[in-house]
Amino acid sequence: MQLALSPLIIWPVAGLSTAGILLRPFRLAEAWWAVAGALLLVLMGQLSAAEAGQAAWEGRDVYLFLTGMMLISELARTTGLFDWVAAWAVRQARGSATRLFCIVYAVGIVVTTFMSNDATAVVLTPAVLAAARAARLERPLPHLFACAVIANAASFVLPVSNPANLVVFAGRMPSLGAWLQLFLLPSLVAIVASFIALYWLQRAHLRQSMSAEVHIPPLAADAKIVAFGIALMATLLLAASALDIDLGWPACLAGLATFAAVLLRTRALAMRAARDMSWSVLPLVAGLFVLVAALSKIGVAQALARMLASLHASAPEWSVWAAGGMTALAANVANNLPAGLMAGATMTASHAPTAVVAATLIGINLGPNLSVTGSLATVLWLTALRREGIDVSFGQFLKVGLVVMPVALIPCLYLLARGAA
Repeated sequence: MQLALSPLIIWPVAGLSTAGILLRPFRLAEAWWAVAGALLLVLMGQLSAAEAGQAAWEGRDVYLFLTGMMLISELARTTGLFDWVAAWAVRQARGSATRLFCIVYAVGIVVTTFMSNDATAVVLTPAVLAAARAARLERPLPHLFACAVIANAASFVLPVSNPANLVVFAGRMPSLGAWLQLFLLPSLVAIVASFIALYWLQRAHLRQSMSAEVHIPPLAADAKIVAFGIALMATLLLAASALDIDLGWPACLAGLATFAAVLLRTRALAMRAARDMSWSVLPLVAGLFVLVAALSKIGVAQALARMLASLHASAPEWSVWAAGGMTALAANVANNLPAGLMAGATMTASHAPTAVVAATLIGINLGPNLSVTGSLATVLWLTALRREGIDVSFGQFLKVGLVVMPVALIPCLYLLARGAA
């Protein structure tokens, strides 16, 4: 039986679920808290089972996208492709931890721009971990933070750079030329500002010594297949973005095709990759979609739309700051993908002008650099680290994020606000 909607139930459940995701009491994985909150809302009659199922179904493209990305990442790890890339990067660094930091950041820009921020978290992070081990780095965190930071900082260079970009515009996606005109300069500002801020924070650790001599292993046939699969995935994602096609199926099909090719050669290796995937990420995303659906039912999007429309009518430039700032913070409360869904609904309901929508998208992309659960990319990054025995706490990431996030966000919003004034 479904009871009357009550904000006094929905807000506390959503808040407690978010707190569980952030703090991980009893060391339970984030997915437990998201799914528990979603189930509790159904059991308390705030959502019917059908409504919860429909909300979870809304994330189907994301599930497909993540499945393809995680599968190809595991294949790259098990076939030794990451070890080869790591050895190459260490060789190029020539004994300098700072040079290796710059290489990681530069590669992250390319991977994020053309394959998405989730790809940087899933594909690049294990390679950087392997490079840190090959280089015998005592403190690999500066290089690992570079993966997380650039995954968000470069995530709006192109529409394909972050799946959340597609939901914010909610069917009003601009052409590639219009996109670049709107976001190219802010993207460059975000990338450079984030690099300077992170380098400044980590400069002491980047003086550490590292090995310059490392053997580059031969690239096995299975690893070459996976490398081709990654190139295929990047091509399909760029084509899908240009044709305004959802990114889930192209990513998933490229991952499955690569898996099948490796399976035909080395069954045990392919099956191990499938078994080792971080499957818990999928129910985490589903639970977040359900929580956002419950908040939508009590009129959160409509209330935000009315407030934004009123602010824009009286002070257009302040509406840009408000949209970017609110979504940046919201991404850290609810994760940037469901926050992007809520923001997309708000933009549609308020008929927001382009500058406000652009500020919202920038907030959704840069806001997650504040906390480790702000985006799917950073959740995937954290999952990759935990698998290797490295745990970055909420507080550790926050110390970095409190500097890096505003240093990048503020000048980007200033550029948009100046144009809207």
